[in-house]
Amino acid sequence: MTSEIASPLDWSHAVVDLADGGITKERAASASELAAVTSVLGLLALTSLTANYRVNRLAGGGYRLAGRVIAELEQACVVTLDPVAQHMDEKFDVEFWPEAKKNETAAVMGQEASVLEGPDVEPLVDGEITVGRIVFETISAALDPFPRKADAAFDWRDPAAAEPGQTSPFAALSRLKDKS
Repeated sequence: MTSEIASPLDWSHAVVDLADGGITKERAASASELAAVTSVLGLLALTSLTANYRVNRLAGGGYRLAGRVIAELEQACVVTLDPVAQHMDEKFDVEFWPEAKKNETAAVMGQEASVLEGPDVEPLVDGEITVGRIVFETISAALDPFPRKADAAFDWRDPAAAEPGQTSPFAALSRLKDKS
């Protein structure tokens, strides 16, 4: 789930601060965080964003972050540019491992292990569980790539075409043939 774009949600937990039993949290985005996510993702609006999650220690030095993201947002319709409302309720499940342990785990699983089996595996960098980045990437991945209003219809016609049937390249060739 590694991202090229820096996450506008700076939610993280230092592993040294985690209790032995792990932690359970509910976090709601502030107005400035909502505005930042809206801007980065090119949304029309993001009215609410809440993450419910749990971080547990794993044997061997890893950590598991699992939870769900619930959001209310609006995207622009690809046909009319009108707002299209979307309710998002997405789960995430990620393990964080020190880099050496992550490589060792991948070697044990073998090259033929499916990337879709089990949780995503992320490197544990600077002893931080980057909850905000995972939440942001979950939202980003769950967005409708082509939001469309239910009644939106795309009915474009070439204004240069004399007749509705004359919009193909073969029609242009036919006109050239008729001139000779």
